[in-house]
Amino acid sequence: MAPPALLATWWGGYAFAALVALAAAIMCWEWDKIVTRRFGWPGRVAALGCLAASLLAVALPATALALVVVTALATAALAAPQDRQWAGWGVLYAGLPSVALVWLRGDGETGLHTVFWLLLLVWATDIGAYVCGRLIGGPLLMPAVSPKKTWAGLIGGVISAGLVGLAAGLTLSLPHPVLIMIISGALAVVAQAGDLLESWVKRRWGVKDSSNIIPGHGGVLDRVDGLLAAAAAVALASLVTGSVVLYWQ
Repeated sequence: MAPPALLATWWGGYAFAALVALAAAIMCWEWDKIVTRRFGWPGRVAALGCLAASLLAVALPATALALVVVTALATAALAAPQDRQWAGWGVLYAGLPSVALVWLRGDGETGLHTVFWLLLLVWATDIGAYVCGRLIGGPLLMPAVSPKKTWAGLIGGVISAGLVGLAAGLTLSLPHPVLIMIISGALAVVAQAGDLLESWVKRRWGVKDSSNIIPGHGGVLDRVDGLLAAAAAVALASLVTGSVVLYWQ
C-alpha cells in the first residue's frame, strides 16, 4: 500500500483526496460489517457521506467536517436501535481523521512535508514495535485487548518514530529538530493507542480482522488505525495553535 499512498501524497489535491475518500468509504463498510454483520443502508450512507466529505475537504474543510457530523447523525437514525450509537461513532472514527488528512495536505509544501512525516512516523512506529516486541518480548501492554503487544514494542515504536522525527527535522532544516523528535515519539504513543482502540472494537464484536480486503493483512482499518489517531491529533493541535505541528517554533 505504500507506493500509491506516497505517490498520491506527493501529487496532493484531488488525487490525494480521492485515495483518502476511497479508504474512508471502505472503512465505513468494514465498520458496518463489524458491528452489524451486514452492509445495509446505514453503512451505505456512512460510506457515501465520508467519501464526499473527504473530497469536499480539498476546497471546503469546515463544510466537510459538518458533513461528517450530519452523516453520523443520519447513519445513527437509520440504524437499528441496538446499533445506533456504534453506527454513529463509526462515521466519526473514519470520517474526521480522513478530513483532517486532506486538510493537512492542502497546505502546499508544508502539507506535503507534514503528511509524509505522519506516514513515515506511523510506519516506523509499527515496524519498531513489531521488531522490538518479537526480539525482546516481556510484559504485555494490554493483554485483554491485544494479546501480542508488549511494553518493549511500545518503547521500540516510540524510539523509531522519534528517529524519523529527528531525521525530518534535520532534512527540512527545521529550527528545533529535537522538538520534532519528541513530538514524533509522543505521536507514536497516540498511534499505538489508535491501534489498541481498533483492537478493542474488534474484540468487543468477536472479529479478528476488519475485513479480508488486503490478503494476509486484514482490512483497511487494520492498516491505518494508528494513522487515523495520529492525523486527528496533529490536525487538532495545528488548528488550536494556529501553526502546523511540524513547523512549531
